[in-house]
Amino acid sequence: MDFAEFARAIFALAVTLGLVGLAAVGARRFGPEWMARLQSTTRTKRRLAVVETLVLDPHRRLVLVRCDDQERLVLLGEGQVLMSPAPADSPIPEAPTLETAA
Repeated sequence: MDFAEFARAIFALAVTLGLVGLAAVGARRFGPEWMARLQSTTRTKRRLAVVETLVLDPHRRLVLVRCDDQERLVLLGEGQVLMSPAPADSPIPEAPTLETAA
């Protein structure tokens, strides 16, 4: 391999790495806004959202979920799902209770 081929290979490598670097800078600078713009135009307003999660231990986690402008606290783990009680003005019906006649 003579010097001209070696110089051309080094120049091609430098150009390729420069283009990859420019693409990385552009994706970091413009990527999040561009992706958010694409997602907001294609989807309607979502009813269900995970607001926050908190890992309690390796088996359990707390999840704060928002549905129709109401937030509920959910405990996940160990094969169970435990939810916080519904607020008093919630449209979710309470479980019926059995009353014994005395």
